[in-house]
Amino acid sequence: MLIRYSTDSNGKPVEKAIIYTKKEHNIAPGSLDPDAVFVVTRLRDSGFAAYIVGGAVRDLMVGRKPKDFDIVTDATPSRIKKIFRNSRIIGKRFRLVHIFFGEKIFEVSTFRSIEEGSVGNAFGTMDEDVQRRDFTLNALYYDPIKEQVIDYVGGVKDIKKGIIRPVIPLDRIFIEDPVRMLRAVKYGATTGCKLPFMLRRKIRRSAQLLSPISPSRLTEEILKIINGGHSYDIISKAVDTDLYAYLQPSAMNLMLEDRKYSKAYFASLKELDMFVQKNPDSRLGERLSFVLRDFVSGLTDWEKEKENGTSAAELYKTTWSRCRNFILPMNPQRTELDFAVRKILSGYGISVKKKERSRKKVRMVLPPE
Repeated sequence: MLIRYSTDSNGKPVEKAIIYTKKEHNIAPGSLDPDAVFVVTRLRDSGFAAYIVGGAVRDLMVGRKPKDFDIVTDATPSRIKKIFRNSRIIGKRFRLVHIFFGEKIFEVSTFRSIEEGSVGNAFGTMDEDVQRRDFTLNALYYDPIKEQVIDYVGGVKDIKKGIIRPVIPLDRIFIEDPVRMLRAVKYGATTGCKLPFMLRRKIRRSAQLLSPISPSRLTEEILKIINGGHSYDIISKAVDTDLYAYLQPSAMNLMLEDRKYSKAYFASLKELDMFVQKNPDSRLGERLSFVLRDFVSGLTDWEKEKENGTSAAELYKTTWSRCRNFILPMNPQRTELDFAVRKILSGYGISVKKKERSRKKVRMVLPPE
């Protein structure tokens, strides 16, 4: 174990971080993405500092394969762009660089300053950047060249203890960015780490801060949950911490009013997770159908609708509109919601012919008796 030092205002050495060597962190070199290592190496060769950071380091330390390898550096976005032709700068205020290797995308960010709090956009140093990270288990930096984990905040110990601890003080962390509450719940569900009592209580008391968050940002977070294969665990914790009332208020209200619906809803989430794990390339519409099917089930007596001769077009139009309102503030692509509604209706023997550019009436086709 090594120590990284800095100096205080008087020039005296101050312990800043613990450095774990390869014998101590047990990250296998073969578990790294070679293209991520190439990005780090290329930045180093160009005279810049560069590290793998965040969730990738956390996953590597617990023996899981990371989905993404994010990289942080002291190079500015414009400099990164010049070094990598296969890249583009994204974002207006908070600029990042995406580097492309075929279908893979590596997100490279510049160290951020804390002069504007934990959500500012000024560039800074590594010592400042770590204070911008949300939770200690995501605030680790990995040097793939020296094979060292750099830990400023006790993240390695917290991972071993199985707890989620915030880097930013509790009186500021959720006020500055309420979406961090969702991340805390998600990390708890996906890593098996516990949320300490004080953190859990703070989330419950701060849940209303999600209310003014834009629908587009909430949609992004909800879709991550639906697509991640851990929706049952995450949503269970979101319900327990009062967050789900702001993610899916209609579903939450139904769960509170009807225990049978709540049981069916969570059973569907379990099926969704199994489906996602078995079908990682499935489209969003198929996944949305698991979230919507119990709601659609209670909309009407579907057998009577067919017996009464209600047209498929009318049933589709009404169901689509009700589903659209039900999942607010989530706002998925219309084509995906359309696919989900059609799939659910087909389960009741209601087939709606899709007309790409036509507004002609659509008929209901019943299966043969």
